[in-house]
Amino acid sequence: MTDKIIPIKPINERSANITAGKSRAPNRSMYYAMGYEEGDFVKPMVGVANGHSTITPCNSGLQKLADAAVEGIEEAGGNAQIFGTPTISDGMAMGTEGMKYSLVSREVIADCVETCVQGQWMDGVLVVGGCDKNMPGGLMGMLRANVPAIYVYGGTILPGRYQGKDLNIVSVFEAVGENAAGKLSDFDLKEIEKRAIPGTGSCGGMYTANTMSSAFEALGISLPYSSTMANVHEEKVQSAKESAKVLVQAIQKGIKPKDIVTRKSIENAVAVIMATGGSTNAVLHFLAIAHCAGVEWSIDDFERIRQRTPVLCDLKPSGKALAVDLHVAGGIPQVMKILLNAGLLHGDCITISGQTIAEVLKDVPDAPPDDTVIHSIEKAMYKQGHLAILKGNLSPEGAVAKITGLKNPVITGPARVFDDEQSALEAILAGRIVAGDVMVLRYLGPKGGPGMPEMLAPTGALIGAGLGETVGLITDGRFSGGTWGMVVGHVAPEAAVGGNIAFINEGDSITIDAHKLLLELHVPEAELAKRREGWKAPAPRYTRGVQAKFAFNASSASKGAVLDMF
Repeated sequence: MTDKIIPIKPINERSANITAGKSRAPNRSMYYAMGYEEGDFVKPMVGVANGHSTITPCNSGLQKLADAAVEGIEEAGGNAQIFGTPTISDGMAMGTEGMKYSLVSREVIADCVETCVQGQWMDGVLVVGGCDKNMPGGLMGMLRANVPAIYVYGGTILPGRYQGKDLNIVSVFEAVGENAAGKLSDFDLKEIEKRAIPGTGSCGGMYTANTMSSAFEALGISLPYSSTMANVHEEKVQSAKESAKVLVQAIQKGIKPKDIVTRKSIENAVAVIMATGGSTNAVLHFLAIAHCAGVEWSIDDFERIRQRTPVLCDLKPSGKALAVDLHVAGGIPQVMKILLNAGLLHGDCITISGQTIAEVLKDVPDAPPDDTVIHSIEKAMYKQGHLAILKGNLSPEGAVAKITGLKNPVITGPARVFDDEQSALEAILAGRIVAGDVMVLRYLGPKGGPGMPEMLAPTGALIGAGLGETVGLITDGRFSGGTWGMVVGHVAPEAAVGGNIAFINEGDSITIDAHKLLLELHVPEAELAKRREGWKAPAPRYTRGVQAKFAFNASSASKGAVLDMF
């Protein structure tokens, strides 16, 4: 800290609250104890919400970014105030009871950011996060507090290598299925397991973390190119420092999250999600983000954007490339420039820098140097987006299907019913699931799980067993961003509240038809009514703690599974 008073243009009501008069002397005493001097009280107080932890490689490389952000804030004339946010590693928790805490952590992170920013009356906040729920949770807290804010993504991971092939986290889940099907030796499975994650950073495909970081860049709440940088590269550190300086400028200009996150900017973000082949989780998270922003947005809006937006990027899980390859090819600004030129983006949306989207993209080339990773509109991978909203008697509120990479996203087959994930996975690994089956995994929704766990273990096993194109899977739970195949998630209403998914019997005929946007149980309504009469809601799995609170308060997946929809 220093005695020098740096001439920051405005002193807003929050900083003024600390500096004002003798009545604030006790408040200032607490700051003096941390090394503040008189001149510091005219500077903006800027929070740094630091998601660093050694829980997961996604977050174990964040401290250097938080440190760089603090440097940037202080160089720009602000006071940095660091506080922590937790994380749950989806990859580590997958297939365990711990996975039920993943979506819960989104709400906990949002509460942390809101509580610290509001409780300490901060002038702005920079959130640093890596794993999947860090981003929606961070932005939701930023929107609730609505002080100038910027998101710093921790960065993606570099690919692992084995036998001349790139590896990532999904490689391991699919290898388990290959091993169970006799297509991969125990030795090779172990080698893939050891080599898939070579260091720090978030899972490398266009999975949930990279999907949300890309969407945040498209929103304008993160800096250009920042969403596809690798955590281990120096440019990520420099981007964090620059983000902090831009935030201090935004505090001076009074640019707040609700100025940035509007209906039009959410349309931009969803268009980029569709163009990049992003995660099904983005549907759930943007419903929640829109709720926090006070923006009118429904599950049907995703289908509206999907129908007009082509898939431009050949990215995993259904494509070939990773986020680091997208970065080299021009990153999200290149994707956005193609969409803007095609009239598929709103160029007048404001960003955290004060520039509009059109101004940010002004010097970006109209086309990438080659079209290996990013394609032109004319050579799009698919003419329409990949996240389809299906409705029918199984999902009157909607369900989410990821339909890229499939030759024919239509199946009608007999139901194979499971009330938990573990028994479903055992059936796949034991060879009891065959081509033409439609697996039903239920009581896994926001209330029923509780916490709406992801089903990457079963879907990865199906892919590994060679059944990704020929077996359907529907669930009121979620999917990993690494999932692809004939899968439908977020079925609403969920089983735990008496949705029709609860009344499916083994052998019932079910149709998944992405062309007709249909999810249908072929059972007469009279028979369903009879089954409904004999149904009783299951007792809560948890009666105390965060899981109990989540299960009690969670809205439907079709509303984002938010906890404050009163």
